Amino acid sequence: MALREKTWHRQDALHQSISFLDLLFGYDSTDNYQVRLWDGTVWGKAREPQFTLVLNHPGALRSMFLSPSQLTLGEAFIFRDFDVEGDIEAAFWLADRLLNTQRGLAESLRLRAILAKLPSELRPRAVPRYGQLRGSQHSRERDRQAVRYHYDLPPEFFSLFLDTRMVYSCAYFVSPDIELEIAQQSKLDYICRKLRLRPGERFLDIGCGWGALIVWAAEHYGVRSLGITLSPTQAQVANDRIRAARLSDRCQVMICDYRELSPATEFDKIASVGMVEHVGEAHLPEYFSSAYRLLRPGGVFLNHGIARAATYHREGPSFIDKYVFPDGDLPPINVMLRAAEDNRFEVRDVENLGDHYALTLHNWVKRLEQNAADAVRITDDVTYRIWRLYMAGSAHWFRSGKLNIFQSLLLKAEDGESHLPLTRKDWYQ
Repeated sequence: MALREKTWHRQDALHQSISFLDLLFGYDSTDNYQVRLWDGTVWGKAREPQFTLVLNHPGALRSMFLSPSQLTLGEAFIFRDFDVEGDIEAAFWLADRLLNTQRGLAESLRLRAILAKLPSELRPRAVPRYGQLRGSQHSRERDRQAVRYHYDLPPEFFSLFLDTRMVYSCAYFVSPDIELEIAQQSKLDYICRKLRLRPGERFLDIGCGWGALIVWAAEHYGVRSLGITLSPTQAQVANDRIRAARLSDRCQVMICDYRELSPATEFDKIASVGMVEHVGEAHLPEYFSSAYRLLRPGGVFLNHGIARAATYHREGPSFIDKYVFPDGDLPPINVMLRAAEDNRFEVRDVENLGDHYALTLHNWVKRLEQNAADAVRITDDVTYRIWRLYMAGSAHWFRSGKLNIFQSLLLKAEDGESHLPLTRKDWYQ
């Protein structure tokens, strides 16, 4: 009797789930996706779907849509309520449509009534490594916790999807089909050309990651490079690579907050690549004033960072804020440039590389998916799913224009003179 009752309930959940899909997506959906339910039933008319949503149990739709938001959909994915087979980036266009569609009261009540009939399955919801940050937001100690949460995964995990230099920032693609390895080399060299590095100059990389930029600058431009990071794991890997390249006399990586560098220290050129996202809008004045203080007169600072579109305001809680970049902040470019100018920098050039980051993330997602088994072995299933989802979603947001990434070249003028070339032609030679 118990078995027959359980079978009946699962059949009822199947019927209710199909009714919900009909109402949510439309009875005559012709989109390029399918939904496959836990018993193998397929909903949708696409013969060659770009992606398939796989509902793993009878309560999956309830977990996904009872309180729909970017966060709840993300949690339903990482905890295996559902899967995405095929092009996960394409699935984000559907997620955007679902979350942004305005529904009438009657339709909303019908959807909720169906979800209420589906089982509420208690499934594990623990995230390895996850913990609340302690201290006031963007204090030095809390920033260390936030950075280490994201970057102190095993280097072997990052190597599964990054290039051999482990450049964890936007690559520079001369054409879309260029290999990631070449595109990252192009990015490193492009930054050095924008800075117009010269032999013997002192170069600082704020948030240097695993040291790719300072090594490239020392090898190819003859500068003396210092990189700083808050991640002990990154610093160890970077210094090991510096020793292997026999550059210890010209390169060094320190575990250091940019606010802790000595006021007596001065650099000819400074870069910050993918670090400003961790600063926080309220602390941008301190960030730019610190860079200005560390730069010699006539020097330039290249600030490379993600910015949300000024017209984009996210509704509801963020999956990335909770599980990927705690305390991350993406002020619009106008806010960042205003903070730079308020701290005496002259804005000499601004370039949007959003298309390049979409391509970079697309490459990373494909490489991570190809190495899924190793990613789970090195970390765990939840961590793998968090990173697959976060990078695919980021690629989508760059393509949709909600996010952009800007390289801003900022000058510390000397006696009112820039001493910079009148054109950019040397950047492209």
